[in-house]
Amino acid sequence: MSSIPVIAIDGPSASGKGTVAERVATALGFHFLDSGALYRLTALSAMKQGAALDDEARVAELAVTLPATFRGGAIWLGDENVTDAIRAEAVGEGASKVASLPAVRAALLDRQRAYRQVPGLVADGRDMGTVVFADAVAKIFLTASAEARAERRYKQLIEKGNSASLPSLVADMQARDARDTARAVAPLKPAPDALLLDTTHMDIESAVQAVLAHYRNNCK
Repeated sequence: MSSIPVIAIDGPSASGKGTVAERVATALGFHFLDSGALYRLTALSAMKQGAALDDEARVAELAVTLPATFRGGAIWLGDENVTDAIRAEAVGEGASKVASLPAVRAALLDRQRAYRQVPGLVADGRDMGTVVFADAVAKIFLTASAEARAERRYKQLIEKGNSASLPSLVADMQARDARDTARAVAPLKPAPDALLLDTTHMDIESAVQAVLAHYRNNCK
């Protein structure tokens, strides 16, 4: 498995890593793993089951048996298309909370590693380069200011017809960053050998090209 190349793209919420990772995967013909979706699905499942998000044993049990599938460009939880539902802010907050539980992270570890298939994988998340794929051939840590990330999320929500408060989104981003970086297990941080890419003033295409260049330089 270690001979299958992995590009690990980590970073905080709304840094653009998901879009960048997906486009890099398409450019290279690689598989794509949105690890955050697995945590969002776990949180959504817990919320639907009425399980407390801090009930580690119960949430970990749900993570192990999660009936999650990715098909047709959509994300499914059992027979329900939850592509839009998992992007709700409440679910994102829940994902950040369940991701701090060691048993939940352990439950999802093998599931994430199973995405490593030929010809290669682009994985995005919080700990792809530090824990899940520590042997990744290329590691990138994508970041941006909390204000820039909140503005991006605000535009996404407004475009979908949802109401949103920019000051609240900034506060949410800062709270989520603090929780993700302070957790005891697999905290959000760049791997020592990661390329740091600040996208505050960078468009998506420029970020994609920077990642591709970094990968190609590492594969020489």
